[in-house]
Amino acid sequence: MKLKRFVKILGPGLLYAGAAVGVSHLVQSTRAGATYGFDLIWILIIVNAIKYPFFEFAPRYASATSNSLISGYEKIGKWAIVLYSFLTLATMFAIQAAVTMVTAGLVAHIFDISIDITMLCSFILGITMTVLIIGKYAILDKIIKFIIVTLALSTIIAVCFTFGIDLEIKPDFFNQFNWKNSIDIAFLIAFIGWMPAPLDVSVWHSLWTVAKKKETGAKTSLKESLIDFKIGYIGTAFLAIGFLTLGALVMCGSGEQLSHDGSIFAKQFINMYTISLGKWAYTLIAIAALTTMFSTTLTCLDAYPRVLKSLTEIFIPTLRKSPNNNTWLSWLWLVILVGGALLLIGVLTSSMRFMVDLATTLSFVTAPVFAIMNYKVITDKHMPKEARPKKWLRIYAIIGIILLCAFTLFYIGWKFIF
Repeated sequence: MKLKRFVKILGPGLLYAGAAVGVSHLVQSTRAGATYGFDLIWILIIVNAIKYPFFEFAPRYASATSNSLISGYEKIGKWAIVLYSFLTLATMFAIQAAVTMVTAGLVAHIFDISIDITMLCSFILGITMTVLIIGKYAILDKIIKFIIVTLALSTIIAVCFTFGIDLEIKPDFFNQFNWKNSIDIAFLIAFIGWMPAPLDVSVWHSLWTVAKKKETGAKTSLKESLIDFKIGYIGTAFLAIGFLTLGALVMCGSGEQLSHDGSIFAKQFINMYTISLGKWAYTLIAIAALTTMFSTTLTCLDAYPRVLKSLTEIFIPTLRKSPNNNTWLSWLWLVILVGGALLLIGVLTSSMRFMVDLATTLSFVTAPVFAIMNYKVITDKHMPKEARPKKWLRIYAIIGIILLCAFTLFYIGWKFIF
């Protein structure tokens, strides 16, 4: 494949990476390494492996049918649409609030801003709304390529330099996670919930794949769509390992605890890079971290109105016949999303950690539901036979569903029974 063609097919997979490489990586993976050393690295790898099929089904379905997974949910039954709508409405404000608060923490630290966090979040959301209104999918596609390359290079360089410095700390990198400690188990649930991303991001991926075809006229084959996806998915897994490694090598055993306050956490996070690379790297890392969280805020803010517009048109069929493509619906849901997220931030502004753990735990509990629905869609009779997953991938997915259900049952038993 020629380089020009290769670059052209990239897009939805990198947007997925932009949505994934945010709180789950900068916050959760770093916290995992800083608190437990390398104890949870095997959990990180296993979770990425378990969730792989259900994310892969998104570009597979969108490429084969030119429709999003939402259309697939509609075809397998009204129950799927109702359930997906409920789960989306139940989690979207917490997720948008969580990523915006982390972004605001970085902005506050980097630019030394001390204004109220809700005001700062309002400012950030206002900027992202403007970007989306002006640029739509095309600007997302361009911004994300630069952001992901910048973050990947800076993270890889930082990890390499970290292995070469003398930290004067020799912690016990293993046997730190206590399986009988309720605090450790609670963190594990949150860690798994957004690693590498909430499963509903698979629906976003399918919407971006369809949007790329419609808004840019790009034509990609199933094979090319899957290449784009795999680059994004595997890349995010390696970046998660990188952040966990930085947390383990730089902070674990140092006696320093990662703060629950967004701006203080941002300072600690950036210092990890400057410790390993030197003070010269501060600007580079600050830009990489800020653009990463900005991209996550941007992709979430773009995805939810797309999702909710499609759902609204399903529940109100007459809207599908509208000649103006119902653009106003996207803007209406955008305003509702921003308003709800800011309201939640205003109520729970005292703790970034609580907001993040709330959103990630919700994603953990709902993961089996999305996994089952994605599997039913991709194996349904309306799916073109030539694009259906092969037998090994279907078996792989069934094993993943069983494990995700087991994780959720464990959580329910641990939380409410034992």
